[in-house]
Amino acid sequence: MALTDLAIKRALPGAKIMKLSDGGGLQLWITPDGAKRWRIAYRFGGSQKTLAVGVYPDIGLRDARGAREDARKTLARGEDPLLVKRAAKAAKAKEGPNTFTAIAGELSEKKRREKKAAATMRKFDWFMTFAFPALGSRPIAEISAREVLAVLKEVEARGTHETARKLRTAIGDVFRFAIATARADNDPTIALRGALVTPTVTPRAAIVAPKAFGGLLRAIEGYDGAPETRAALELLALTFVRPGELRAAQWTEFDLAAAVWEIPADRMRCGKRTAFHWHLARF
Repeated sequence: MALTDLAIKRALPGAKIMKLSDGGGLQLWITPDGAKRWRIAYRFGGSQKTLAVGVYPDIGLRDARGAREDARKTLARGEDPLLVKRAAKAAKAKEGPNTFTAIAGELSEKKRREKKAAATMRKFDWFMTFAFPALGSRPIAEISAREVLAVLKEVEARGTHETARKLRTAIGDVFRFAIATARADNDPTIALRGALVTPTVTPRAAIVAPKAFGGLLRAIEGYDGAPETRAALELLALTFVRPGELRAAQWTEFDLAAAVWEIPADRMRCGKRTAFHWHLARF
């Protein structure tokens, strides 16, 4: 006699395991502790076997019957449902480290071991929060350019065009790491070059008025972030070099006693073969 949800709910445990049949090998085992577990009894290769389906009510009657039909189809193909289930479970366990989230985590850890700046790590982790909801659980080798584009377009739709472009780069970093570790064959972000809106760059006038410049220095002085960041901002304001030239500066370029910073010509972007000297009397 087929089971009903009402009969299952009303079934009470006994001193021994009680088995309620739904037909076709599907059974509900009720143990003395009150647990209700679905099982499918079948024969394969001349042996009687039992396939565990799940626990009621997590697996309802309809889902349990669906599992029974899947088992029947597997048997019709000449395969053992129990072995097929074990193989699928093993494949899923092997697939775990190959998901986008897992590989992004490995890349993040690699960057930290390489002593990347804390700000760089925060930005990378922040970009991943946009990618994980749609791509995180997917095997990275199966993610298409269309899926990545959908993530980027969602960010772009908010008007944050530059964020979308940088997100494409961050996602590409994950794919390139996956390629380097033999878990992906291609980087779909390459095909998306030109697919996003190019941000409009608005030139900003330099602050040249003495009072306005003083206000800038006071604002920098009141910055409550990392001391290194405050010092870098102040150096940029007082020397007006490019950020890359300041970031790549070496201690050997500074003569603190003479208050001079000499930037080698090969690191300047002006095209001249001369060195520049900045007098750092402010410091």
